[in-house]
Amino acid sequence: MTKITEEQFVVFVEQMPAFPKSVHKLMQLTANEDAATRDIVALIESDPVMTVKILKVINSAFYSLPQKITSIQRALVHIGVNTIKNLALSIAAIGVINSQNRAGFDINQFLEHSLATAVISKKLAERMQVPLQESSDYFVAGLLHDFGKIVFAQFMPDEFKLALEQSRVQQVDLHITELKYIGISHAHAGRMLAKKWELPASLANAIDLHHNKEGDNLLWHCVFAANQIAKTYQIGSAGNPIVAPYSPKTQAFFGMTMDELVTELGDIAMIKAEVQQKLELK
Repeated sequence: MTKITEEQFVVFVEQMPAFPKSVHKLMQLTANEDAATRDIVALIESDPVMTVKILKVINSAFYSLPQKITSIQRALVHIGVNTIKNLALSIAAIGVINSQNRAGFDINQFLEHSLATAVISKKLAERMQVPLQESSDYFVAGLLHDFGKIVFAQFMPDEFKLALEQSRVQQVDLHITELKYIGISHAHAGRMLAKKWELPASLANAIDLHHNKEGDNLLWHCVFAANQIAKTYQIGSAGNPIVAPYSPKTQAFFGMTMDELVTELGDIAMIKAEVQQKLELK
């Protein structure tokens, strides 16, 4: 089976759907502390699909609000700008996924794992006292960390299927078998996708380096740890059977072991419930 070069892979990435412009504008707008709420409301309401899906989620059992919410203005009051932004980003990311593929890659399980990593990564950021406005980056990096696999499933299904099978049979990390049978890892493919979607360089780096346990970047360590916690508790699956151990550097960043970190995060059932709530965005 012939491996692909990065130059050849760019052609596949370019065929992926673009991120909606409204989401780009929302990310820029919410990055500004002085942004007017009315501008955020107007931007979201300019996208009818996004508006309907956000209202569907906020009226779900997860939020248990006493009254039905019928406007984005009221939704902002109840769940805040950052949660609204994360919902919008989730809608955009889910929207680019083709539910059918020949690789046998389970998209529903993949989405559940991606959302779990996003939710846990954001909780870890909050634990590390990352400012609220920046914690959304941790959610997005967690959400998109494995999206390179979507490109594989769509454009290189036979090679990806073999990499998935060999990772499971040999019990080795999936990115190792991807390099062997495809020629590029999903992490690096994810960086290329992030570049196409014009996401900030910090997010592209976090996606590319989410298997790196030796870096000096809190965002990388949060995504790495969140990924391992999601796999440990089997919240969805993105095809990698290996739970990587924490390095001394990762433990030093959090000041505790993974077991201690999970205990501090609280009830895993609540995290699973939040993930199920966001799956309603499909």
